[in-house]
Amino acid sequence: MQTALNFRTLDLNLLRVFDVVMAERNLTRAAERLSITQPAVSNALKRLRDSVGEDLLTRAPSGVKPTPRAEALWPDVRAALGHLRAALAPGAFDPATDAASFRIAMADSTAALFMPPLVAQIEQSRALANLRVLPLTTRDPSAMLERGDADLAIGYFPETVASLLSEGRESLLRHARLHDSEYVCVMRRGHPLAERDLTLDAYCAAHHLLVSFSGRAHGLVDQALTALGRKRRIVLTVNQYFTAGRVVARSNLLTVLPAYFVEATGCGDQLVTRPLPFHLNGLDVAMLWHVRHDHSSAHQWLRARLLEAAAAHASAVPPPTERATVPT
Repeated sequence: MQTALNFRTLDLNLLRVFDVVMAERNLTRAAERLSITQPAVSNALKRLRDSVGEDLLTRAPSGVKPTPRAEALWPDVRAALGHLRAALAPGAFDPATDAASFRIAMADSTAALFMPPLVAQIEQSRALANLRVLPLTTRDPSAMLERGDADLAIGYFPETVASLLSEGRESLLRHARLHDSEYVCVMRRGHPLAERDLTLDAYCAAHHLLVSFSGRAHGLVDQALTALGRKRRIVLTVNQYFTAGRVVARSNLLTVLPAYFVEATGCGDQLVTRPLPFHLNGLDVAMLWHVRHDHSSAHQWLRARLLEAAAAHASAVPPPTERATVPT
């Protein structure tokens, strides 16, 4: 049986400690973020436990683990704290004087493109922001954003974005498009197919490398080929653009990548791109965040910097038709 909580006597600072501990799942890291000692964090959690009337956290090998009661409380606590911050300090964030920590979930290839210009902006403006890139292994980051595991998620989320558009302002998530890119066929310089038009027959007769973040050995290309009554031979499946670039640059395998991400392979100068001999819908990369961050001036600053970073990189990427005519 849950003990009734006397809200009039509750120290709201305990909720702030609870929020950070839930985000970090580790008392030492939470203490660092709060700029207090670990014993102070432990004491705050004990006081909150006494107020709530039951344990909210238990020990775990890597830190602490929330109880079901804590999991149920956290979304409302985090949303309430966000609304309070927005109401009491609107527009108060100054990146040069206010320290802020952000957790951004994205794949390695996305981070390889966005982090350099974003870090350059932080260093140039002497901002006190700290960034932590978290691994992204899902096409639907809704749950991690709702739980507060990440402040932003960046990637290709077609079904999630479509759902947000249908829900409109009723959704708990927001999104903004960072860039779009068409898919291209990628091969090494000097490849037998690099000096002539790439036909469907030649494409299907070649050997291929598939990039699959989920590990499935059947991708969008294979779906498109199946619709045409064709298929290809996939010799290797990997889960990173970097690995794909290294292998393709040193073999006769073909791969398909978004033109925007060819640079993320780290082998762009050893590769040639060609337009695909069949239709494939392009890729839209978006950033998603929870509505609780809508009016946070710090979060607004971060989103603006990411939009600038995406625009800076897009302006430096030649279109695939230009890349296809590079002499080999």
